[in-house]
Amino acid sequence: MNFDDLLTEEAKKVIRETLDVKKENVNEAFAAQPKQVSVKTDFLSNANVQNHVELYEDYIEKFNNTSAKLDSVDKSSVNSNHSGFRSIKIDETFNMNGAYLHELYFSNIGDTQSRISMDSLSFMRLNRDFGTFDDWQRDFIACGKASRCGWVVTYLNMYTQSYMNCVIDLHSEHVPVGMYPVIVMDLWQHAYYRDYLKDADAYMSAMMKQLRWSVIEKRFEKADRILSIVRGA
Repeated sequence: MNFDDLLTEEAKKVIRETLDVKKENVNEAFAAQPKQVSVKTDFLSNANVQNHVELYEDYIEKFNNTSAKLDSVDKSSVNSNHSGFRSIKIDETFNMNGAYLHELYFSNIGDTQSRISMDSLSFMRLNRDFGTFDDWQRDFIACGKASRCGWVVTYLNMYTQSYMNCVIDLHSEHVPVGMYPVIVMDLWQHAYYRDYLKDADAYMSAMMKQLRWSVIEKRFEKADRILSIVRGA
């Protein structure tokens, strides 16, 4: 049976919207386009933001390069010890995650009028699944401190069917299977060193003061739709 046959039209629609895919079918070689980034915040210098955007654009370029190589790489002599195909697939995941996580991060920070309403879906889901909103904040910050040059992500877990926090090292280590990210914070040193040196705690505190809850709220709305599909509702 074709996997496509197992998906409802609603599931296909959500997946296409999430990945911003306009076509029904996607070839192995997928060309990603860098998104326009506009981060205006008192907590990050323009030079820091510009350097960060250039790094993001490099991940896009490297992802496109590795994706293109997959159409011509030899797949007849693949093995688990050493093969060109294996190396390219690993590079593809690393650069794809690097690009996607940066897009999510840039779009959910930098709101100088940041505020969250207690009757918002975001607040209610975090309050429900972490005990209190404050408990979510404490857990999120702890995950950030635990990160070894990587990311902290609040995400919908398809297995537990609840919202959780996770620590991602680099871009592709310890990524939970079946996760849909709703809040993303970059903890690579390049995200803050120019402005905060080694003080990652001060950087995290500053970024959390300007989370863009309007963007995050839309992610929670989409995540709840995904969860309804997972539950077969």
